[in-house]
Amino acid sequence: MSEGFGLVVRFSLRDQGAAKAFDELCAITLEGIKQAEPGTLTYVVHVPEGEPLVRVFYELYADRQAFDAHEAQPHTKHFLAQREQYLAGVEVTFLEAIAGKVAALQ
Repeated sequence: MSEGFGLVVRFSLRDQGAAKAFDELCAITLEGIKQAEPGTLTYVVHVPEGEPLVRVFYELYADRQAFDAHEAQPHTKHFLAQREQYLAGVEVTFLEAIAGKVAALQ
């Protein structure tokens, strides 16, 4: 299966104040993603049930080049530069698709 390039990122936040500020940073970043990244197919921020100081990102890109384009965007660079002040930890898992269903592009 060659549909996309994905990753899951788990952010542990320092405290409730850091979580609020991190969420605001995410909202700003998402606006840039929506406006400037046609190769970003899915970019969703989740709060796991019962873990209010954790955020999990699920990201799916058309291909590795689309991910690289995402990483080069000014809004992404801003997010990467600002996020550290809110974090207690971060885990990144890159995903290789082997089976599944992918929605058709419009």
